[in-house]
Amino acid sequence: MQKLELKYGCNPNQKPSRVFVEKGDLPFTVLNGRPGYINLLDAMNSWQLVKELKKATGLPAAASFKHVSPAGAAVAVPLSDLLQKTYFVEGIDLSPIATAYIRARGADRMSSYGDFVALSDECDSQTASFLAREVSDGIIAPSYSKEALEILKSKRKGTYVVLQMDENFVPAPIEKKDVFGITFEQQRNNIEITDACLRDIPTAAKDLSPEAKRDLLIALITLKYTQSNSVCYAKDGQAIGIGAGQQSRVHCTRLAGNKADVWHLRQHPKVLSLPFKDDVRRPDRDNAIDVYISDEWEDLLETDNWKQLFTRKPEPLSREEKKEYIKTISGVSLGSDAFFPFGDNVERAHKSGVSYIAQSGGSIRDDNVIEAADKYGITMAFTHIRLFHH
Repeated sequence: MQKLELKYGCNPNQKPSRVFVEKGDLPFTVLNGRPGYINLLDAMNSWQLVKELKKATGLPAAASFKHVSPAGAAVAVPLSDLLQKTYFVEGIDLSPIATAYIRARGADRMSSYGDFVALSDECDSQTASFLAREVSDGIIAPSYSKEALEILKSKRKGTYVVLQMDENFVPAPIEKKDVFGITFEQQRNNIEITDACLRDIPTAAKDLSPEAKRDLLIALITLKYTQSNSVCYAKDGQAIGIGAGQQSRVHCTRLAGNKADVWHLRQHPKVLSLPFKDDVRRPDRDNAIDVYISDEWEDLLETDNWKQLFTRKPEPLSREEKKEYIKTISGVSLGSDAFFPFGDNVERAHKSGVSYIAQSGGSIRDDNVIEAADKYGITMAFTHIRLFHH
């Protein structure tokens, strides 16, 4: 048995703590830092996610994980000029894996603060350089270039966690965990998410472009490793809003939809022209953008705190302007880890520009859900696959 002693478990009072395998070697090597219990939960889940994204799409993939759910996930689709500006990488010739990472981190920058990163392909020096500027706890990848490893080892005063994963590792088909002295056992969820699960389309609209299929697969694979209940909005090769761990399906749809709206609003001309001072740090800038987009902006203007961030007082982005901007959005894909029990989920999804939906189907109100999709010309596929993850 190979084991790795950890500092503590989920919380400092939970000692002792370790990870181990009963046979053979651990499938990862610690190249730097000292991983914690939650770090390794994030690492093992995020690695599976990016590996499956790469297999399903043929593109390098990246994920940003926080507390055992993805904050973002993406594949290496080239960035438009608008997204380059939104992600602050204008004019930079990006490698495929760096593109995937920047997209994954850019999905929900607030939630990605202090994340654990997973890459499907070798971490190159460019990706490591971008990562070095972010607040992050660690990374897992199949390999690292010499330059990338040197950059990452210098992060967080040399304590940044760097894990190298054995990409040929195949886990046992049965997994176990103990809860309150009771051992739970089940077969691993090794179902593959492919185009085949998008063939049953009960709606009047049947069109699924290659891009829509790609984005629906990204959403569904992301959900496979998101704490349930969960819904994921995706567009342009990446997740743009993930609603994890909600007890109500429509609350997932609202939460993820609100995040997707913020992702779109970050591309609004007023946001892109915010007059930040040169010395404003990246996390402070991200926080300020979220406040600017939110209804809290007026409260900030009533104080002098905005003067610490901007060279001049920004022109407000009104609630009406935000509504009108979101109304122009279309072509968004949405995946759900289980069936929609009511048409209200479709109604909320439509407000965030959703044109394509993939959900398991099987509700006694499927007819109501289909009717809601037909009302807006949404193409909806029944996957007949439930993707609960706990």
